Amino acid sequence: MARATFLDAIRQAQQEEMERDERVFLMGEDVRCNVFGTTTNFVDMFGDERVRDTPISENGFVGAAGGAAMVGMRPIADVTISSFLYPAMDQICSIIAKSRYIYGGQAKLPLVIRSCLFYGNSNAAQHSDRPYSMFMNMPGLKIIAPSNAYDMKGLLKAAIRDDDPVLSFEDSTCWMAKSDIPEGEDLVIPLGKGDIKREGRDVTIIAIAGAVNTALKAAKELESEGISAEIVDPRTLVPLDKELILQSVRKTGRAICVDVAHQTCSAASEISAIIVENEFESLKGPVLRVTTPDTHLPFSPHIEKPLYPTVERIVAAAKKVVGQRQPA
Repeated sequence: MARATFLDAIRQAQQEEMERDERVFLMGEDVRCNVFGTTTNFVDMFGDERVRDTPISENGFVGAAGGAAMVGMRPIADVTISSFLYPAMDQICSIIAKSRYIYGGQAKLPLVIRSCLFYGNSNAAQHSDRPYSMFMNMPGLKIIAPSNAYDMKGLLKAAIRDDDPVLSFEDSTCWMAKSDIPEGEDLVIPLGKGDIKREGRDVTIIAIAGAVNTALKAAKELESEGISAEIVDPRTLVPLDKELILQSVRKTGRAICVDVAHQTCSAASEISAIIVENEFESLKGPVLRVTTPDTHLPFSPHIEKPLYPTVERIVAAAKKVVGQRQPA
């Protein structure tokens, strides 16, 4: 085992897959200058043909990546910040998501579109979006949203090998967090398999991306007050590991969905609906959501940070749904 940060896990995954398959190449904004540390020495290792800087035109280079995928390549398109996906929406939603369906399975699109969730650090409204729930509504796309370095590496390697387009949402609040990652092992985590990050008996907390780490802190605080929280990390939003979520809710009888995206039509909303539709008889109380209000994000850190799910908000939700302190 070796300790690695979230960003280094991305670098390792890309490097290993580029070494494994010569069809894999990287393209995007400033990938050669290694802005976030995920392409260290890549030009020296793989050459200019496989590490391509593009113009700042997301609609153009994401479309080019989709075309390259359709003719047999396996591109990784680095869009840098998730808010920059919007200029490429037509390519992603009208072409990339639909082509395999439109052409009756004759076209494959083994394409990964990477972007970071760049919120919580005074990046203001135009750079702080967490738009994964928008893309959950578009059939034909797979979506990963890891919460730690181990999962980031394993899921990204699986995404690069997948024959369908995958959006990789990489939470910047997790960048410096370290995980033990096995050395010399082909770490691949299948898409659609969630993970129990902490066992519990009183309430299930399903958390998305960086909210997993906030939920784990809340679970420690709740434990000191006699409430045992189980933390479920879906890891992949599409496909979603519904059975893992429902199995946990059957055990605890209570559920809270924690999501850093805006509440309306969020991943938290979809997961809440799935729980109510499938496990209503198991529930001992309402399914609660801890999300970000439906407002644009301000520059001011004093106003911005309390908008996201916090330990305090999760603890309050757990106490509300449990209704009373549980025996230790």
